[in-house]
Amino acid sequence: MLNKYKKILIGAALVIGLLLILPFLIPMQTYLHQAEKIASEKLGQSVTINSAHLFLLPSPRVVASDIVVGKNQELKVESLVVIPTLGSLFSATRIIDLNISKPVMKKAALDFISALSTNKSESSEAAAVNIRHIKINDLQLIWPDAKYPAMNADATLAGDNKLESAVVETVDGKLKANVTPKVTPNGDEQLITVNASKWTLPVGLPLLIDKAKLEMHLKDNKLSIPKIDVTLYGGKLTGDTVLSWQENNGKTNWKTSGNLSVDNLSVQQPSILISKAVFLSGNLFGKGNFSAGAKDASQLSDNLQTNFQFKVNNGVLHGLDLVKVASLLIKQGQGGGETQFDEFSGIFNSAGKQYRLSQLKISSGLISATGQIKISPKKELDGAVQVKVKRSVNLVTVPLEVSGTVEHPVVLPSKAALAGALAGTAILGPGVGTSLGIKAGGALDKFKGLFGDKK
Repeated sequence: MLNKYKKILIGAALVIGLLLILPFLIPMQTYLHQAEKIASEKLGQSVTINSAHLFLLPSPRVVASDIVVGKNQELKVESLVVIPTLGSLFSATRIIDLNISKPVMKKAALDFISALSTNKSESSEAAAVNIRHIKINDLQLIWPDAKYPAMNADATLAGDNKLESAVVETVDGKLKANVTPKVTPNGDEQLITVNASKWTLPVGLPLLIDKAKLEMHLKDNKLSIPKIDVTLYGGKLTGDTVLSWQENNGKTNWKTSGNLSVDNLSVQQPSILISKAVFLSGNLFGKGNFSAGAKDASQLSDNLQTNFQFKVNNGVLHGLDLVKVASLLIKQGQGGGETQFDEFSGIFNSAGKQYRLSQLKISSGLISATGQIKISPKKELDGAVQVKVKRSVNLVTVPLEVSGTVEHPVVLPSKAALAGALAGTAILGPGVGTSLGIKAGGALDKFKGLFGDKK
């Protein structure tokens, strides 16, 4: 009996040893070149695989390492593990699991990945392999003008390679998206639920999102978000949006539109992100709409058209004292100071990278001001502001010119107003003469403005 158990143990050891040694006896280099050739043909890009190994324990699998796709390394993968199910090893259709570790993908990789998904394979090829499960660890997206956090993804697919469910989550756990199919009377769609907590936007201004929840519906060529609910900087951002895309002669046209409302948002930290020299504090309220169209999804923000009415209550304009500037004692740029206000309101419009603040109004106990400012794509300022300063019982209106840049704005009395004040003071003396000179200079500014010249 003892000899029988010894024989079983020895036989098992020989089998396990053979399974461990056998993969190293198989010439994988031959299959490696064939795999590179097939992958290159399918993707239309050069594909190189540094090494590949076959393992039979703990289950049969192929491990490929250091995969590079594209001439400019648009896609790199540290490790790809292909695990076929034991039951499908000798069947016509292989069922496999994929484990992908540390992929690094540039934006350009989207082009050939999209082409791969649109070019359907032959039916025989499609039936040859069914992917049951995909797991991705430490995915890094390399995008221009954006810094995305590392992400993990876990997806389960049905027998026909259709998505059953997926979870995408940042490695730090601050952002999580769940994707599940949903059957509706109008057809199938994907339900995408996104939750964020203490997450910083990777594009545009690095705004800190305290909490966000979005429920998206993806169907055919349309992604709709009927409800946006975001908490940030002590306030609420709500709205809705729709993103659609249409294929036309091999090209894709993208469109988006939506509405946004802001309620009681503290503007100090967001405005400091724009300019540390001159910024606002106070509580922001507003609402508006936006739309854009482009031939590339990444270009939508460059073609954005917005119309947003806003007001900031009980705030301070830091870094600029309008009363001091309007005193006409300043002939050169001088920053510092602050302007307290009860309300600051206006309309914000954008057309691509050209921005405009119009119907601006600032009111407080000492001053009231109106004006408009244009911001060029280079963030250069060009605007005019009329400031009414209360002096004793009289209101003196002083025209100011706005120039400089968003980060370093310059606000000075207009040249015509300065010249008029000096002339009026010289002829009629300070006080009445100065005021009359300012009015004359302001009138000259308006007259020039009729012809588009404010100089």
